[in-house]
Amino acid sequence: MQYDIAAIVQGYAQGYFLMADDSDRLGWYGSRDRTLIPLDERFRYPKSLQRVLNQERFTVAINRDFEAVVAGCSNRETTWISPELEEIYWLLYQKGYAYSFETWQGDELAGGILGIVIGGAFIGESMFYRITEGSKVAMVKLVERLRQRKFVLFDAQMMNPHLERFGAYRIGDEEYQALLKQALQRRCLLV
Repeated sequence: MQYDIAAIVQGYAQGYFLMADDSDRLGWYGSRDRTLIPLDERFRYPKSLQRVLNQERFTVAINRDFEAVVAGCSNRETTWISPELEEIYWLLYQKGYAYSFETWQGDELAGGILGIVIGGAFIGESMFYRITEGSKVAMVKLVERLRQRKFVLFDAQMMNPHLERFGAYRIGDEEYQALLKQALQRRCLLV
């Protein structure tokens, strides 16, 4: 199947995101409120995670095993990542838009975050872990990286209790669109 990657990137750049429904049909979705991971002092995490970070049990990599991260993100009972969407992520990866931010314990993939980078926006699509704390360490290290690289926003799309523990917050669509517009004017590189 042929995909218009430029049109897909444009969809994300306008604040929409792709999801598959229960019958694996792909569609564009928007939201009246968006969840952001703060890139400022509002970002926080549990003290127990600081101990894990201090132990340096995990190493971080970007795109070391993109396909395994996509597979890890889609390998759950209910998922919005259909085989078709996996293919689109692969094409976005090949064009330099999709990234996997990974944690490793030795040669074992511990966890990761799948996201799309457009300008100064990191749009988090999904995350997973195989080793306890793997995705949480990835989150902390990714936020550090986004700060270093002067990203404007880390869009987590939808709130959940896990993200709330990191200081995630909701904003309305108007505020989101203004931030996204600002982010799109930057040229930030994850790697």
